[in-house]
Amino acid sequence: MLGAACKCHVAQLLCGRRGPLTRLGPAARAVRVIDSVKPTDAPVTPFRARALALGLLLTVINAYWVGIASELWYAVYTLVSPFSNAIFTLAVLLGLNGLLKRWAPVAAFTPREMLLSYIMVTMVSTISGHAMMAIFMGTLAHPFWFASPENQYVELFARLIPQWLTVTDPLLLTGYFDGESSLYAGRHMRAWLVPVAFWSLFITAVYGSLLCVGLILRRQWAEREKLSFPLTHLPLQMTTNGTFWRSRALWIGIGIAGSVRLLAGVHDLFPFVPGFPANFRLDPFLRDRPWNAIGYVSMSYNFAIVGLAYFMPLDLAFSCWFFFWLTRAERVFAAVAGWEDLHLNDRATGGWIGVAVIALWTGRRHIAAVARSACGRGERIDAGEPVGYRTLTILTVVSSAAVVAMCVMVGMSLWVVVCWYALFLAFALALGHVRAALGPPYHEVIGINPRQMMVDIFGTRRIGAQNLTSLTFVYAFNRCNRSHPMPNQVEALRIGERSGIPGSRLVWAMALAIGLGCVATFWSYLHFSYEGGVAAKFRGHVGNFGWESWDPVARWVLSPVAPDAQGMGFMVGGFAFVTFLQFMRARLLWWPLHASGYVLSGASWGGMIYFWFPVMVSWLLKFVILKFAGLPAYRRAMPFFLGLVLGDFIPRSILSVVSLALNVYMPSSGSGHTL
Repeated sequence: MLGAACKCHVAQLLCGRRGPLTRLGPAARAVRVIDSVKPTDAPVTPFRARALALGLLLTVINAYWVGIASELWYAVYTLVSPFSNAIFTLAVLLGLNGLLKRWAPVAAFTPREMLLSYIMVTMVSTISGHAMMAIFMGTLAHPFWFASPENQYVELFARLIPQWLTVTDPLLLTGYFDGESSLYAGRHMRAWLVPVAFWSLFITAVYGSLLCVGLILRRQWAEREKLSFPLTHLPLQMTTNGTFWRSRALWIGIGIAGSVRLLAGVHDLFPFVPGFPANFRLDPFLRDRPWNAIGYVSMSYNFAIVGLAYFMPLDLAFSCWFFFWLTRAERVFAAVAGWEDLHLNDRATGGWIGVAVIALWTGRRHIAAVARSACGRGERIDAGEPVGYRTLTILTVVSSAAVVAMCVMVGMSLWVVVCWYALFLAFALALGHVRAALGPPYHEVIGINPRQMMVDIFGTRRIGAQNLTSLTFVYAFNRCNRSHPMPNQVEALRIGERSGIPGSRLVWAMALAIGLGCVATFWSYLHFSYEGGVAAKFRGHVGNFGWESWDPVARWVLSPVAPDAQGMGFMVGGFAFVTFLQFMRARLLWWPLHASGYVLSGASWGGMIYFWFPVMVSWLLKFVILKFAGLPAYRRAMPFFLGLVLGDFIPRSILSVVSLALNVYMPSSGSGHTL
């Protein structure tokens, strides 16, 4: 019996089944290995202030780069995690630091200092770019520029939006949408000053409150549940493993992925050179009923996803592509049966809430202990924490109260603010836990957000026109969840712990990067928008996101909808299904289906919509390696798959710089949806 218990413990260490959403089984045994490959120990050196200065400089540079690449040429660097621009920035720092070590050793940076810059760049990347700021900027200015007698925007929204909240004068927005103007004209600067200041403070407060939550849960997730944080492996190995860059397998992976990417770049500049196909669409070949109900099905050849998915548990990778195809099969069956709505988004919404509830339930004792320690009624358990629990509790209350107060200033009723914020935190908690435990590199979920959920539960009459209008300004925070701050923040805390960055300095650096990143991102978007014009030269979607944000509100105000009882029933069903999957995994060692795979792939659009094929390829390769060669071969192959990631990310970033320098559209630097 003791031997069986020891074997179970070893399996837990290998598989990472300490958390409620991780898997214990033969199929996932190699997951914890990535955490056992410890960074090379380095002598502790003083942490210099210039590291923070470098991080702040790179924060501003990346705010501009990610924003203009996203909107000018639709090159989305925050689609996949870790963000390719952050990895490229770290690679450049490593190269420059190698020169400093040779010619000026005293000026060289330590691995900890370079990782601090990487973390700060990651923080600003959660704000800038297509996945967050493009949506927000499109929403902010839309109702006053695109108002017309047909859409009745002025009649519906003008009286409900405070004048200081955005720019309401179409004359001041002419340059913003049409270009050939300058942000630095006095009237433009004065018009945007108050809105930018308010929304920068708001974003800082929201992201700061999530950072506080992550700090509260850090010990529970990292030490008690032993979550593996798979996506932290690449930056840690790049900087702290002295043998990483000498691996032959690594350079083979870089050579394969990099050659394909560079060939695509040459094809962009010289179309007569053959290029590698970006993807292969299956759905155009399925035109007859009921098969045409299958929807969008694309086989992407993205090497970075193949590399990153290698570090996911086998059962999660299997569940991702399995549930993707299950929803396609459901669509075909529904077409045969004559069903009109499968409520996929409602089911996935309930599933995400279920993941959050499971994570909270698992950490309930730790949360209670934190509360007791903060109140001085129990044993102090915050030794070694970046911020003491009492201070952390105060910061959590202050940041949350600031969020609530500013939402009320925007025009929300208190009960609407509380409901929206609770749902926002639930989605953040679920995304953070899934990423920390299992490391999916892509978790887009469109159509699943607090605003839509509140409309389904309460109906639009109960919420009211004022609240619907105000909720639209925060729609960007959960529109697609690709670059959600919570997962990146908890991974940053893990990187800091593993690399020895002093906890308090790390938290301050993250907070400064978020605050400065907000201002820098607003500045960069306004700067190149007034130069190029949102509706004139941009290939991105700033101009389109406004319609997506405001048209539903106009419909709801003009034609109120009642609570969706059927939709709520499917939400409960999704919640129950996730609970069932977790129960089966806890009871049956062989159970292959993962709750996280369901929520990642079960929505109408998102999850594995672009990347089911590379995830399936990676799953198959990993399965074959573990099945026929075992753990030693799995570990030897790790550098090769990390090389696939670097071979895709670094050339993609270089091509982006070339594209911007030449002012030429290069799809190979592109969004990352396909190759």
